[in-house]
Amino acid sequence: MTAGSAHDAGYPHDAVFTYGSPSLKFGPGASEEIGFDLAALGAKRVLVVTDAGVSATGSPQRVADAMRAYGVEAQVWDGVHVEPTDESLQQAIDAAKASGPWDAYVAVGGGSSIDTAKAINLLTTNPGELMDYINKPVGGGRAPSLPLKPLVAVPTTTGTGSESTTICVMDVLALKVKTGISHARLRPTLAVVDPRLTRTQPALVTAASGMDILCHALESYTAKPYTAFARKTAEQRVPYCGANPVADMWSEKALTLLATSFRTCVRDGDDEAARMDMAMAATFAGMGFGNAGVHIPHANAYPIAGRVKDYHPAGYPGAEPMVPHGMSVSLTAPEAFRFTFQASPERHLRAASLLAPDLARTDDPAEQLPSALLALMRDIGIPNGIGGVGYGRDDVDDLVEGTMKQQRILAVAPREVTEDDVARIFIGSIELW
Repeated sequence: MTAGSAHDAGYPHDAVFTYGSPSLKFGPGASEEIGFDLAALGAKRVLVVTDAGVSATGSPQRVADAMRAYGVEAQVWDGVHVEPTDESLQQAIDAAKASGPWDAYVAVGGGSSIDTAKAINLLTTNPGELMDYINKPVGGGRAPSLPLKPLVAVPTTTGTGSESTTICVMDVLALKVKTGISHARLRPTLAVVDPRLTRTQPALVTAASGMDILCHALESYTAKPYTAFARKTAEQRVPYCGANPVADMWSEKALTLLATSFRTCVRDGDDEAARMDMAMAATFAGMGFGNAGVHIPHANAYPIAGRVKDYHPAGYPGAEPMVPHGMSVSLTAPEAFRFTFQASPERHLRAASLLAPDLARTDDPAEQLPSALLALMRDIGIPNGIGGVGYGRDDVDDLVEGTMKQQRILAVAPREVTEDDVARIFIGSIELW
């Protein structure tokens, strides 16, 4: 330890925050240049990872074809499962191993495609099984011991943020729980954000993925401050370090963009300026929460999605029931921010003013942010609470159990969260209006 460090000074709390992000290429046509970037990394043979729905738009194949001009051979694999499971990730890993080796990976699609590519990259470069790396207490929480290959993430939905983060999310089917893998080496090497690729999103997909952007920004902005954590040593540092000045800047900018573009994008998906602003908001929010972290709404979202009953959202492919990730995050957000208000009233009020500058304010300051959220959710067609996707009071205990397994996320909450707290949030979210 060097003289004069925070540890020598005896600080009871942490005085260090970390920030990481992929290289970024943003703008219309950016996806046409990926071959140049891969060639510069020395890649000759690349696997493009996508799902059948995105593949049908032709975008993944166009991305692959454009690489040839730079001497890069690319093969498209479109077997990604929307809302990945441990089983679907294992199938993807097996397919990549059978057709490899690969010099690099390119994910074209939403969070499902990008997260699947992260898992492929991890398990084709490192020993062990998928469960070894899944976060504790569900899995072993093992860290990768070997470097991963370059990964280029090309989002086609505005919201996931996976192109900026160190996280791969999945359902563990046998346990009916949503969890993930988190490590700095999973962060993509390059994020290529081409707003033109998002224009094929149906309205509800835009609404759900946009709520993911919004909750990324709000949760990271209201997260436990990095200075409130017990001090850490270098080897104890994790990607989610709490609210910090750099992440705050990205979150505030994302909220400002969402205030003017979100409703327009849902109403008119061909509005190019709104699409550009939504893509920028997603990028900014990803750069914020990928370092500060998210908290209660995301922890609640895991069991909401993982224990889905018979909800089939419009605009999503496949016959299987599902609650899209961004939708599942949003359904308890108003009630969660009522709970967290007392931890940082000024931040909740600032967020409300950025998100809804023209909204009439309530007499109760704690209601300003929930009111802004509820008005937006009604306008864009989000279901009326968890009851709108099939859950009732009889399901609360199981949902609480699933949330409490997300301790990596709950550690970033600005208030300590008990089972009773989570139960009240779920009960208050059965019907939002």
